[in-house]
Amino acid sequence: MSALLTTTMVNMKATVEALQEAGVRDSVKVMVGGAPVTDAFAKQIGADAYAPDAASAVDVARSLVA
Repeated sequence: MSALLTTTMVNMKATVEALQEAGVRDSVKVMVGGAPVTDAFAKQIGADAYAPDAASAVDVARSLVA
């Protein structure tokens, strides 16, 4: 997921929670990034990974599925 504004970041947390409630959280990997997003925020919401930009997100995604 990517956020361009801090106001949309709350939906990242809501999405992780919805995945948990649906019982599929362990079946998917959650990556977050975007201008206002930080690694600390990613950890706080329970995301599996953070990437600061699209180019590095490719490497992070590859490491998650390796």
